Amino acid sequence: MAARAGVIGIGAMGMGVARRLLAQGYEVHVRDIRPEAEAEARGEGVVDAAQTEEVVFGEHGVAAGLQPGGVLVVCSTVSPEFSGPLAARLAPRGIRVLDAPVSGGPARARDGSMSMMIAGDPEAREQARAVLEAISDRRFHVSARTGDGSRMKLVNNHLAGINLAAACEGMAFGLKLGLDPQTIFDVVSASSGASWIFTDRMPRVLAGDYTTRAAVEILAKDLGLALETGAAVRAALPICAIARQSYIATSALGHGQEDDAALVKYYAGVAGVKLPG
Repeated sequence: MAARAGVIGIGAMGMGVARRLLAQGYEVHVRDIRPEAEAEARGEGVVDAAQTEEVVFGEHGVAAGLQPGGVLVVCSTVSPEFSGPLAARLAPRGIRVLDAPVSGGPARARDGSMSMMIAGDPEAREQARAVLEAISDRRFHVSARTGDGSRMKLVNNHLAGINLAAACEGMAFGLKLGLDPQTIFDVVSASSGASWIFTDRMPRVLAGDYTTRAAVEILAKDLGLALETGAAVRAALPICAIARQSYIATSALGHGQEDDAALVKYYAGVAGVKLPG
């Protein structure tokens, strides 16, 4: 009998995870609030699971559906205030929790090469080890305390959002100076101004391809969550606050559901320059 796994939330990342688990021989069950997402998953060979819209603690949610001894792996970017207490809330039901956000995007979700920031009971990590290894090739064990995975993801997304804003601002700056966009990309990618997100997103700008992989509004939300958490612990995040305003402005221009590389449209508009593509 094939090992079973459930994936709740079949968006760009969730679908990639479901497909990856299928390719690894798992019997995969899914649930999403959008029927069309479930239908697409079933078309890939994924079986619909008996879950409801209330994901964890609803009357028919995960807490009610998982058998004692099961492990809930939370991969979403959520507040530490939500993920932190999950282990204690589910322990009376005999369910272990791993707070395990992921990073890497849909393509890496599909090929199992995401990075994963894992916090929680070491026994739960061992119990879920095969699934974790199937969907990620870089697994960082942050701590045994649920909530710390979410905290680490906030730090990562804080930097990702800032670096993308800087990349888009820099590209628009170069275009305003009359430089060739491909040359900007080539030089910066090989120089001290490079970042992972610059080399990943700017080819989309060069191609004029804003097909959504991760939307502008997602990073706007993530930076907002970082600011809220920073305020709670009295951490000054002024660069984050400034960067977030560019995401909000981009959304206000109607690009919120486009790929987050579309952030460059805000900076190009301010600079009065034409983008490639």
